[in-house]
Amino acid sequence: MPTPARSRASRSTARGGRAVAVVIAGNSTQNLERHIRRDDPRDAEHARRGFWVTTLDVSVGADSADFAIIERLQTGDVVVTQDIGLASMALGRDAAAIGVRGRVYDKATIDMQLFIRHEEKKVRRAGGRTRGPAAFTSEDRARFKRNLTELLR
Repeated sequence: MPTPARSRASRSTARGGRAVAVVIAGNSTQNLERHIRRDDPRDAEHARRGFWVTTLDVSVGADSADFAIIERLQTGDVVVTQDIGLASMALGRDAAAIGVRGRVYDKATIDMQLFIRHEEKKVRRAGGRTRGPAAFTSEDRARFKRNLTELLR
């Protein structure tokens, strides 16, 4: 997840009214610690601002972070991801999923989103081009903050 989204996620959890773990997952080549501020609490005992931050190191490999996240996911957890596949697996585990631009993924539409992703991948494999994401905007940040705060209630 982009650094602004990580920061916003950490701050938004403080407004949710309960102590929340913010888990940053990735493999050891990604230096996950760089995304944690020096003053961020590192365990539930020190969750003075409503959250604490921890990292989850996973093996290097396709989707290893996704599978490690899903393995630990519990009903009611919230996953912040840009990956529609991970969002789909999270919804299947009765967790919520939100994109870094603030889009809340929904069980009713996730299958169509996966289909579109698949079709676009076929176009790219055949040498075609698909449209990339638009630039990250202040509206995206505001939508993310608003929707994440709502999910954490």
